[in-house]
Amino acid sequence: MEHNEGAAVGSRSRTEFSTIRHDGESAIVHFSGFFSPSSSSGKQEAISSSHRRNARVPLGNVLGKCLNSSAHQFHRICKFPWDHSPSNQPSAIPSLRRRSLTDCPAVSGEIPMTTPDRQSMQSPTYSLGSGVKRTNSLSYLDPSTPVPVRIVDPSKDLNSYGLGNVDWKERVESWKLKQDKNMMQVTSKYVEGKGGDIEGTGSNGEDIQMADDARQPLNRIVPIPSNQLNLYRVVIILRLIILGFFFQYRVTHPVKNAYALWLVSVICEIWFALSWLLDQFPKWYPINRETYLDRLALRYDRDGEPSQLAPIDVFVSTVDPLKEPPLVTANTVLSILAVDYPVDKVSCYVSDDGSAMLTFEALSETSEFARKWVPFCKKHSIEPRAPEFYFAQKIDYLKDKIQPSFVKERRAMKREYEEFKVRINALVAKAQKAPEEGWTMQDGTPWPGNNPRDHPGMIQVFLGHSGGLDTDGNELPRLVYVSREKRPGFQHHKKAGAMNALIRVSAVLTNGAYLLNVDCDHYFNNSQALKEAMCFMMDPALGKKTCYVQFPQRFDGIDHHDRYANRNIVFFDINLKGLDGVQGPVYVGTGCCFNRQALYGYDPVLTEADLEPNIIVKSCCGSRKKKANKKYIDKKRALKRTDSTVPIFNMEDGDEGVEGYEEERSLLMSQKSLEKRFGQSTIFIASTFMEQGGLPPSTNPASLLKEAIHVISCGYEDKTEWGKEIGWIYGSVTEDILTGFKMHTRGWISIYCMPPRPAFKGSAPINLSDRLNQVLRWALGSIEILLSRHCPIWYGYSGRLKLLERLAYINTIVYPITSIPLVAYCVLPAICLLTGKFIIPEVKLHSTPISNYAGIWFILLFASIFATGILELRWSGVGIEDWWRNEQFWVIGGTSAHLFAVFQGLLKVLAGIDTNFTVTSKATDDEGDFAELYIFKWTTLLIPPTTVLVVNLVGIVAGVSYAINSGYQSWGPLFGKLFFAIWVILHLYPFLKGLLGRQNRTPTIVIVWSILLASIFSLLWVRIDPFTPDSQRSVAQGQCGINC
Repeated sequence: MEHNEGAAVGSRSRTEFSTIRHDGESAIVHFSGFFSPSSSSGKQEAISSSHRRNARVPLGNVLGKCLNSSAHQFHRICKFPWDHSPSNQPSAIPSLRRRSLTDCPAVSGEIPMTTPDRQSMQSPTYSLGSGVKRTNSLSYLDPSTPVPVRIVDPSKDLNSYGLGNVDWKERVESWKLKQDKNMMQVTSKYVEGKGGDIEGTGSNGEDIQMADDARQPLNRIVPIPSNQLNLYRVVIILRLIILGFFFQYRVTHPVKNAYALWLVSVICEIWFALSWLLDQFPKWYPINRETYLDRLALRYDRDGEPSQLAPIDVFVSTVDPLKEPPLVTANTVLSILAVDYPVDKVSCYVSDDGSAMLTFEALSETSEFARKWVPFCKKHSIEPRAPEFYFAQKIDYLKDKIQPSFVKERRAMKREYEEFKVRINALVAKAQKAPEEGWTMQDGTPWPGNNPRDHPGMIQVFLGHSGGLDTDGNELPRLVYVSREKRPGFQHHKKAGAMNALIRVSAVLTNGAYLLNVDCDHYFNNSQALKEAMCFMMDPALGKKTCYVQFPQRFDGIDHHDRYANRNIVFFDINLKGLDGVQGPVYVGTGCCFNRQALYGYDPVLTEADLEPNIIVKSCCGSRKKKANKKYIDKKRALKRTDSTVPIFNMEDGDEGVEGYEEERSLLMSQKSLEKRFGQSTIFIASTFMEQGGLPPSTNPASLLKEAIHVISCGYEDKTEWGKEIGWIYGSVTEDILTGFKMHTRGWISIYCMPPRPAFKGSAPINLSDRLNQVLRWALGSIEILLSRHCPIWYGYSGRLKLLERLAYINTIVYPITSIPLVAYCVLPAICLLTGKFIIPEVKLHSTPISNYAGIWFILLFASIFATGILELRWSGVGIEDWWRNEQFWVIGGTSAHLFAVFQGLLKVLAGIDTNFTVTSKATDDEGDFAELYIFKWTTLLIPPTTVLVVNLVGIVAGVSYAINSGYQSWGPLFGKLFFAIWVILHLYPFLKGLLGRQNRTPTIVIVWSILLASIFSLLWVRIDPFTPDSQRSVAQGQCGINC
């Protein structure tokens, strides 16, 4: 079908387009299927620039291919500009276009090519021009079917035929202009004589292909294989059905002679089932993700051009330098300064919430050593870039190194680092005993932070853009020390308050568009971790609605068998992967890159699909959206967001206040409401409107430090929304859960990024007592949230939190309560063995085979439990040993730390009795061979699991003794009870090994307590004698003794 030069108007909703030629002839062509490349004429008509300006849509087979190929999905052919030649000659690159059309691989979000097997096809959501997204559905028709043609009168308005929609025209024209602009950038090189003709081959064609690749997605979803995921879901449903029949049997068959034991066991089992549901269903949509760092570089960080990557502020938090060694903090800071990211885009802020002079001096030494360490890392591309862990690697460090000077420079750098360590160790030794008059600085003035509870705010810029150069003369990232002001009578909110202070300081000094926070012991193990996060944050499709990118936590210094499940592999590699397919993972407190706008409490930029009501609202009110609600949402978003490229405030003098432009006054909140929300700082308020980061153009640099000191004053947050709606949320020692929860309720999504090389690595307490104290703090925070107004059970139903995401948050706050039924259930086996009773009805001779019926459901239940676990291990890649360690520590923590957390949380919330926040020790393993693992530290947390262990061991001994004395007929009922008790002991086995210490050397205190408890229990047992019936006891008492 030949076409002459003219105009064309397409209607996607009606799947037709109209052609109008100069000779007055016109026709409307309907298309319901798709045009194959072979069905086109093969000619590429060109349109002159004069006609292009007047035409609605350029005419040619390219339009037909773009609109119809592969069910309306846009191939790479659509990304090439149209011919710019002045004559109406065919395009100069037809071969490249045909290759792009036919050989273009599908990317994330695309739909495979339409096949005759498919009766309907849903086109992918895509963007044209202004970013408006549309989705259309096409029905497949046989290509052999004649295409109906309808005559159109060109003198009439095309709108009368349903064509020529102005909105559609504007979108296409906007798209054309964008493509022309991109092409102008590519062809500008050849105009200047830097290239030849634009062909599909050669250097110029490669540049065009490079420009095409730069527009590809920066990430993609790697789905779990369907054969694994579908079977996994089927087993979950079967397990749910089996649970229903199991509880039907348990409830309808009570044990009359042990009714109390039966009732307690049924209540515990019902709670376990509910807990399993809360944990299982958020893992219904597990996914993997993949990033493309090469595409990120092509789009935002090309060689020879200024980097367009977004600025990032990295936060490091520390409190006590004696529990968090300065050398550990120094390694974390060094790994940040040496990260593979433009130096002018990275700023590191260290929060010293203990105002320790030791931390200040150690950071000063670190900044000096960084001048040598950073150029060495970047020159030789070493990994990791924390010197302590780099030099400790037991690998071939010469692998892939080709520079002859590397060995010499590495040896010199190792010597420099050892000298640096000596200087840090000398500072630590000096700080062990503080002088009575307090610390003094080198100039003789007293250290302002001598009283950690009463001191002014302190800020020191060690490295920056004004003179912070390394030994090679290159610029270094900014390094800032911050210690917020503290005064008696103010609530400082611990870590959450310190992080909010860093948000304000960084906004005033650098104002990076994104924030990344790490604990002081979590160093950058992957120098490209920031770029990994930017593949999501700067992605056009995800960036505007992503509140944070969470990385998994990985740890060094863990014993080989991970006795106490310190790695948390099941949580990080199974639970968070599952949440990534729903609305995103929960925030775990470290290794997380935030969108600064999300921390400011702004709403995300959502699509129409995102604005659909959640499943609960749909089920109650239907899915019909009301126009009033949509207008309200748009108005609310307009009030919260403005164009970040327009300066909102005039800040020639930061103390003069805030002035908005008259024409935008209706869209801006008043100065009073802004100060009520963000605090009384004009510079900080202005920075909140800079969505792309950076400081407002009219900022006075001389006033920045003064303003930074002001925003970290202890009274700055009074009568503001900090900690309530903005920043890290207050109200719990686990502020991470609350902060992520508030963002998700606003409609933000989060991303789980697991690069092949772990982004961060940290240390974890391998000692039993330290590990239990850490778990106690986490569980206590969950109880605080459970008893607060932010409880996910009843908070946020008017927001955009998805149902499965809500179930996951409910599970994170109610899991400590499971400790109460868990302790009761673990004691039941011992009681059954000591009393001779059981929680399941026992079969009498010649009775109905109820036990066979019960046995079937017990076997099916255990089989479904193991099948679910095995299939989870299969799609997640977690090892069986990690899964078993997680199961063991679930029982250990549930019978100790979680139980204490429930009662401490009730005392704190209901009675106002506060518990002290204990900082987890980050001590290094200086003695080697995991010496810390075997150190025994007595704590009350050890009492409940020790009691459960002793009671079950005594029960086993008593049960076996009774069976031996009673004959073979008593062994049958004994097996079920023994299995129950052995199940408890196997789960507590790591705890038992922790009590025994190294080489089974039991501490004296454990021996004393064990002998005392065993003696008391034995005496009571002899006195009670529960196995002897009353009739036999009375007969025995009436018999004569030896002297009768």
